[in-house]
Amino acid sequence: VQLQASGGGLVQAGGSLRLSCAGSGIDFSRNAEAWYRQAPGKQRELVADIASNNVTNYADSVKGRFAISRDGAKNTVYLQMNRLKPQDTAVYYCSIGGYNSNRAYTPFDEWGQGTQVTVSS
Repeated sequence: VQLQASGGGLVQAGGSLRLSCAGSGIDFSRNAEAWYRQAPGKQRELVADIASNNVTNYADSVKGRFAISRDGAKNTVYLQMNRLKPQDTAVYYCSIGGYNSNRAYTPFDEWGQGTQVTVSS
């Protein structure tokens, strides 16, 4: 399984970016996928996840600004990020996984290399 994240960059506060995560070796449509981020000196945190039935969940900090989606034909997951804030600055990682008995997203072991998002004030 390989996950390739792309689309990061430098953007001013209030701007937008769209991240992409292309997968190989596994069918995205049969699993759940998620985006995580990790800022310097902080733990990796779950940003958004999407189930195989396209139900989505978001961290409170990004609700109403970010949107996760999947293109099954391209085996690609996206993260549309709008109204970006400096506190969104982090390395963003995509993952593939499922849900535990508490309906919490649980990643498999594979991770992409991450893509840097930097939001200037």
